[in-house]
Formats: sequence, C-alpha cells, structure tokens
Amino acid sequence: MLLKNKHILVVGLGKSGLSVVRYLAREGARVTVSDMKQEGDLAPGVLLEMKAMGVTLETGGHTMNTFIRSERIIVSPGVPLDLAPLTAAKEKGIPVTGEMDLAVQVMNTPIVAVTGTNGKSTVTAFLGALLQNAGHKVFVGGNLGPPLIDYAASGSKADVAVVEVSSFQLDTMESFSPLVALLLNISPDHLDRYPNYEAYVQSKLKIFKNQGAGDFAILNDDDAVLSSFAPPKDVSVLRYGLKKGNLRQAFVEGKGIRAGLPGKQSHFFDLQKCPLPGKHNVENMMAAALAGLALNVEPPEIQHTMDQFQGLPHRLELAGRIREVDFYNDSKATNVDAAIRSLASFDRPIILIAGGRHKGGDYAPLVRGAKGRVKIAFLMGEAKQIMAEAFEGKIPYATADSMDDAVTKAFSVAKPQDVVLLAPACSSFDMFTDYGHRGRVFKKAVEGLQHG
Repeated sequence: MLLKNKHILVVGLGKSGLSVVRYLAREGARVTVSDMKQEGDLAPGVLLEMKAMGVTLETGGHTMNTFIRSERIIVSPGVPLDLAPLTAAKEKGIPVTGEMDLAVQVMNTPIVAVTGTNGKSTVTAFLGALLQNAGHKVFVGGNLGPPLIDYAASGSKADVAVVEVSSFQLDTMESFSPLVALLLNISPDHLDRYPNYEAYVQSKLKIFKNQGAGDFAILNDDDAVLSSFAPPKDVSVLRYGLKKGNLRQAFVEGKGIRAGLPGKQSHFFDLQKCPLPGKHNVENMMAAALAGLALNVEPPEIQHTMDQFQGLPHRLELAGRIREVDFYNDSKATNVDAAIRSLASFDRPIILIAGGRHKGGDYAPLVRGAKGRVKIAFLMGEAKQIMAEAFEGKIPYATADSMDDAVTKAFSVAKPQDVVLLAPACSSFDMFTDYGHRGRVFKKAVEGLQHG
C-alpha cells in the first residue's frame, strides 16, 4: 500500500490511534490527528512524540475542513461513526476505515478472530496459549493487548495472529477476512452507541463478511440470532451448544465436552480440571476446542491447555476468602447478559455489587437472573437509581457511595458460604478509567477487609 506523502487523518489518539500514527509517519504519510481532548489533557510524552514525527495535531474538537481535505481517514474504535465531519467525508468519497483494517492490508499472517458480546477475551487468550503450547509462533492482541498494526508494522512473522475484535472495530472493517472466525454470543450491549439492537447485531455479523472457501465460522447454536444465521457460501460452519444436536460439532457430554470436525473423528475433552467456573466457560471451551481442531492442533494439547489455563484477571476471579465468604471480581461483566452469566456460575447465596455508567440496556433480565440467587444487591455509580427502579419490590437492595462502601456493606450482611460478587452490568467510566481499574479497586477493598 502506497502511503508516502498521502494526507491521512487519524481520529482519536488512544492506544490504537497512537500506533497507527507511528506506522503512518514511518511510512512517510502526511499525518494529521484530530482528538476531542484538549492539548493539556494529552500526556506530555505523546505531544513530544507527535512533534518529533512532524504530525499536525488538532485538539479540543473536530474541524470539518480537516476531515474533507484528507485522502483517507482512520478512526479509533472509541469514536462514534455518526460524527458530522465523518459523514461529510464519506459523502465526498473519502475512505474511512479503522486500525485493524489498515493492519490486514499490510500483513499476510493467517488470522483467528474472536468476537461476541461476552467471553471474547477469555477465548482469545486461551487460543493464544493453546497455539503457543502446540509450538506455534503466535501474535495475540487486537482489542485485547497490543493493536494488530503493531504486529503488522514490526516485520516479525508469526504462524498465526489471534485477535479479539470488538463491534466498534468491525464497524470499520472492509478487507478483514479471518481464516477462523468465532462469534460466541450476541446480546444487547452498547445501545448508547448503536441506534438499535439490530444495528449492533449486524455489526457483529460483519466478522464473516469476507470469508470464503477454506475458512471456518464457529457459532454458538444456543444463541437465538446465531442459530438461524448462515455465513457466506463455501465457509465451513462449526456449531456448538450445550445439548447434542444434528448440526452441532461440539456439545456437553458427561463432565466434559465432545467436539469434532464434520466427517472426522470426534474427541472427548474432560473439564473436571478446568479452572474456569460457570456454564458460559463451558461454552467458551467448546468454541475454543473447535477452533483448535480447525487449526490442526492435536486433541491432547487441547486437553492440556484446558487443564492449565487460569483465565484472565477481572473475569470471575477469586479476590479473597474471609471467614468462609468468597469475594469474586467479575468487573469485566460490563453488560446485563455478562452479569446474568456471572450470577448463574454459583449455587450459593450471592451478595451482588452492581452499577456504573448506564449503557442504554434494560435491567429487567438482570432482576430475573438474580431471583432466587441474590440475597441483596448493593448498587453504585451513575446507574444506581435506574437499577434501583428495576430492583424495587423484587430484589432487596441498598445503595453505596464507593467501592469501599459497597464491599464493606456487603461483608457486613454476609454469612459463611455466601459469595460477594462484583458483576456491574455497566461500564466503568463514571468512577474508574476502565473495568481493570474498577476490578483492582474492588480487590484492594477486599484486601483492606482481610487486614482490617
């Protein structure tokens, strides 16, 4: 791709935006950055780096002329695509893409892409570990970890790239065509960003758009949307579900799962040693097993990785045990469906800590999922009043002013064998920088109880 002397605009200077700028500048493009932040809010090191690279920097908002004078625009995932300057640029025929789409145009490594409302980080990390255990050189990143453009620009050669892909990243995909694409589930999320649920669904389904003969599409057949979705013709479709079915290549059998490719021998994978709790992780392991088989990984290696994989921080992570009360950190449960899955992972009484920034969803399903499981919920953050209205008269609740307050109140009503569960069902940006920050504050609060 010829980039030298091209006028390219990068919108948004987050992690992936900064990586794009570095790559474009190295390739000789004439780069402009437009960011909503004021210049004083950017890290001093970033400003110095922009100046050293000769980048033109527009801060404090987006100017129409900056957009319509560009030859190409690369949008960061956090930037809404309905911005007026972006719309005007598209109407002028200026290409608008994202960081991942730029990356795939300059690399030729086979891609395994994982998306879904929930579980994608766990499955991405698992597949990275699986392929490394099997002796492959692997890049793991995308929405999880380093941006794909960092790998594409590095000149290093992996056997396969395993990437987590968000709906926001899929929105700007044009050339993306993974060898193996996994769509784990779809449930309402990011409705503060999409006009309706159907638009969000269509965004997720774009992961299969450019696939063809020789590629694999792995779908959760228990998902209402995915069970009736047909990927492009000639793609090998692998479906999985909790129960055995005629068109399912993986399903639960006894205390494990059975998985196999069409027309080939199936294999039993024992989950008794798998450290990941919850029915949703059984689904994740089915998807991962099918991906491993599609990539010709030997079944014993898949079993070994299932036995050893510890999962990721802030995803049903045991944060501590105090007087026979277990504290679980599921800060990554940033939407209602994820929180429901989290609740379903336990057969003991739960004291729920939830709340954060409202994402436009309905909390009625969370209330239904909490019935018979949650003794009391402690609600915090911007969404606490909206959540309280949903919980009123159905699930006992109280409000909390901070994470410390919520954890202290939860422990004060807990009895031995209870679970105190952080499963927010909301984003973290009202009180924290991200879900990881929220999870760390929760763990620190639990640690304070242990030493209090």
